[in-house]
Amino acid sequence: MQIFITGASGFVGKATTKSLAKNHKVMAMARSEQSAQVVSEAGAHPVKCALGSVKAQDLQDCEVVIHCAAFVEEWGSEEQFWQANVVGTQQLLDVAKQAGVKRFIHISTEAVLFHGQHLRNIDENYPYPQKTPILYSRTKAAAEKAVVMANDAHFTTICLRPRLIWGPGDKTIVPAIRDMVATGKFKWIGGGHYQTSTVYIDNLVHAITLALTKGTGGEKYFITDNEDQDMRQFLTQMLQTQGVNLPKKSVPRFVARSAARIIEFLWRILAIKKQPPITRHAAYVMSIAL
Repeated sequence: MQIFITGASGFVGKATTKSLAKNHKVMAMARSEQSAQVVSEAGAHPVKCALGSVKAQDLQDCEVVIHCAAFVEEWGSEEQFWQANVVGTQQLLDVAKQAGVKRFIHISTEAVLFHGQHLRNIDENYPYPQKTPILYSRTKAAAEKAVVMANDAHFTTICLRPRLIWGPGDKTIVPAIRDMVATGKFKWIGGGHYQTSTVYIDNLVHAITLALTKGTGGEKYFITDNEDQDMRQFLTQMLQTQGVNLPKKSVPRFVARSAARIIEFLWRILAIKKQPPITRHAAYVMSIAL
């Protein structure tokens, strides 16, 4: 099978590329020489292109597209989130159909349903929020809806919703928390003892591999380790593997959430590009069951 992967130099994309390249011919988006080298080392053939400007010939002879790329930064403008997560996904869907691709696997997220509430005991029928202050959630939801709508008799689309991906190669959770601890900015919110779902990177890659041939077109699937974790215990143990001991300091949930709203408002009004000390997304995720 010939497969095209976006985001192959990232955490999920790279792990997926390494695994699939053992049994398939893998082509991978490469926006720079650096990313081209990374995807080559992972076993894929780099294709010079970028989200929003993929050409039909870039996908020539590919049967499946696995879309891992997204704007996942904690802070950014609405334009940055929208162009990468929504416009980039829609353009890739359109060109994939044009190129005759048969299956499109979209790496989505549980965050498409999140606006600050708990997500305990929900399934894939849980409704999208009418509105959310979190740009990542809003734009990933719009992208997921586009993927679902693109499904038809000749073009199968599958959305996978992993939650809190962890494991070797993580470029988000561990590095971010390690930096916060090093600069004295890390604090638990409300004690940190909230139940959360997680998914180990190898389990997610296994789900992606299954989606190459299985799954119902136009459907969304949560991908987790099938067990709940205490967030504080999980993060503490994970950071200990990196020689980092998390501090015990904690702030009340209402204080953290209120502070995040005020800080974001000021950052937007003053057009400050530097990431704020806390965002609503971080404050919400760290203070509720997910």
